[in-house]
Amino acid sequence: MNVQQLENELWEAADQLRANSKLTAAEYAMPVLGLIFLRHADNRFKAYLPEIEADIPPQVPAAQRETLIKLGFQGKAAIYLPEAARFDPIASLPQGANVGEVIDRAMDVIEAEYEVLKGALPRGYPAFEIDLLAELVKIFDRPAIKSATGDVFGRIYEYFLNKFAMSGAQEGGEFFTPPSLVRMIVNIIEPDHGLVLDPACGSAGMFVQTGHFIEDVRHQQANDTVTFHGQEKSDTNTKLARMNLVVHGLDASNIRQGNTFYDQVDHLIGQCDFVMANPPFNVDGVDTKKVEGQASDSGRLPFGLPGTNAKTGAISNANSLWIQYFYAYLNDTGRAGFVMASSASDAGNKDRDIREKLGKTGHVDVMMAIGNKFFYTRSLPCTLWFFDKGKPQDLQDQVLMIDARNVYHVVSARSHVFTDEQLANLNAIVWLYRGEIEKVTSLIHRYQRLAAHWLDCLPERMAADSAAVDDAARLLQRFADNAVLDELNAGYGTDMHITPEAWASFQNELGVALVTPLAASVPQLLQAAAEVSQRVAPINGSHLVQGSYDHHLSVQHGLGGFDGLVALLKQMSKALEARHKQWLKLLDTADKTLRARQFKGMDGKDFRAVRRALLAADSKKNEPPTVRDEVLEALRQAIYFIHQAHWIQSRFPNGWFEDVPGLCKAVTLDEIAANDYSLTPGRYVGAAAAAAEDEDDFAEKLREIHDELAGLNDKAVELAGRIAGNFEELLG
Repeated sequence: MNVQQLENELWEAADQLRANSKLTAAEYAMPVLGLIFLRHADNRFKAYLPEIEADIPPQVPAAQRETLIKLGFQGKAAIYLPEAARFDPIASLPQGANVGEVIDRAMDVIEAEYEVLKGALPRGYPAFEIDLLAELVKIFDRPAIKSATGDVFGRIYEYFLNKFAMSGAQEGGEFFTPPSLVRMIVNIIEPDHGLVLDPACGSAGMFVQTGHFIEDVRHQQANDTVTFHGQEKSDTNTKLARMNLVVHGLDASNIRQGNTFYDQVDHLIGQCDFVMANPPFNVDGVDTKKVEGQASDSGRLPFGLPGTNAKTGAISNANSLWIQYFYAYLNDTGRAGFVMASSASDAGNKDRDIREKLGKTGHVDVMMAIGNKFFYTRSLPCTLWFFDKGKPQDLQDQVLMIDARNVYHVVSARSHVFTDEQLANLNAIVWLYRGEIEKVTSLIHRYQRLAAHWLDCLPERMAADSAAVDDAARLLQRFADNAVLDELNAGYGTDMHITPEAWASFQNELGVALVTPLAASVPQLLQAAAEVSQRVAPINGSHLVQGSYDHHLSVQHGLGGFDGLVALLKQMSKALEARHKQWLKLLDTADKTLRARQFKGMDGKDFRAVRRALLAADSKKNEPPTVRDEVLEALRQAIYFIHQAHWIQSRFPNGWFEDVPGLCKAVTLDEIAANDYSLTPGRYVGAAAAAAEDEDDFAEKLREIHDELAGLNDKAVELAGRIAGNFEELLG
């Protein structure tokens, strides 16, 4: 999904509402989310429909056919949509039709099919101006939104709340957890059976990602293996959670509204196999009298009450309430993963005492520090906490500390994420710590196979790129050999004549380009790439382990191995870029300075084609990749996946877990006690040894600085405008 393009188109929809609707933001936010629900439900419906229709014999009557389609959606990660609720008929309504009534009807028929959605879907679409609503439907029918995947519903929900500046957007992310953090939690606790609880479920993103994990990794149906229980304080968010689960084909019957501080789910205490959450951070003012009985009566506060405010008597910070809730809901082998304010792992007074009691249980499994800018509405660091009551005995007296604050990918000046590979590599640290070496071996093999795939693409793509350069060379050579300077100047005034010096300079540069080889190392690179690719066994299944960690280490570092290729690949990438630049300059000189397209022997169509092949495609215009793009992409991807395997193996060269300064450390309970029961990873892992900065990492940081500067410039312009406006008002 092109997130930036998706958000731009969504903001266009928001602008339509802001500028043209008689409704307020509070009135149109839920209806817009209803449209998103219909769009996303339709996307998923269409994804499964061909497979279901293929199993229905063609001779089945039309009326019976629809019944069989409906049955076919049982157990799928999508919902059956009656014809009246499908997006295409809504988007194709004629101009002037009452779109609002049609959408309200669509909501009615969906709720009739799914009892759990009764009262959850928004209505009142006829209140929108007909033309405005029709335009919104068209916006939500564009390709970027039609093809959006993942937990797009939760992301869009937060996007609208943030952009409309509604109060919910300032509540610390309680309604939406960044997908990077959700996936990290799911990957580490591996919720694949039993009861799964989220007592602050927001829009149910944790459950949606759990469904993906069970289907994609365990190859099972989520509804057959887990039971979701969610609680959410806000009525609006409760409805959104149900909508989000249903649209993914997940059971939403156990989503309830309630304030988890006061509304206990007693029958789940001590019963949950997995607990996962992103609770609101640093909440103060929780009524002490309402929660103090929980310490003894229900077992929800096994380590006692946190500190209270001396003046009000209320709980001064609820972080330690949440931490105890998550622990108390687990059964004897349960695991928990949750997001928490960074301050919670170091807070003093009673919070410190609670951490001491918690630490002595031996059930704190992993602590992972996360850097700034992962939250969509706020730039604040956080920590991921992981409990495991079923930890093996040999790990009971230690906690794995991971400092991931320097691991991120820059999306914009305000937004960081984990890439798929960064998620997997951080997860690999946990696997090694747990002794699950085969999972890391499989991951490294996957990286090496992906690198080998891109290396296998190189000969054909480099040949296509060279053919494009040859086409440009022939075209320009014909022009240089046959064009006559006097003819090129005919009809132009003296001041616009092409000078003999300019003509000679062009011919000289062309001559140099024609005899400049791409790189002497091309045969060496292609041969080495082929040899390394052949050393990696083919993948017969996505989860098949091929060989040992040692084998993959030898492929990585051995003679002619992947690491030895990186320098050649980078050299080749630079050489290709230089060659493209050289020939594009010649083409531009011929076109703009020498008026080549006026030459009778120059075909304008051919000229545009050869130039287009050597230019980068414009992704904003959805242009297809050029031969230049394809060869550089193969080189970049090969380097990238080699780097991913190297990231793991260079840090764990022996194939088992060991402390890595600046990244991870297995810390004993005695060490934690000596540090006043702090659970802050940075306190233990230390600093990484100084090393030469990787070129790719440098480029990433440079992009981040550039994006941040652009963001600051935009804010400066906006602030200057506001100051000028205020100044004019004062003078007026």
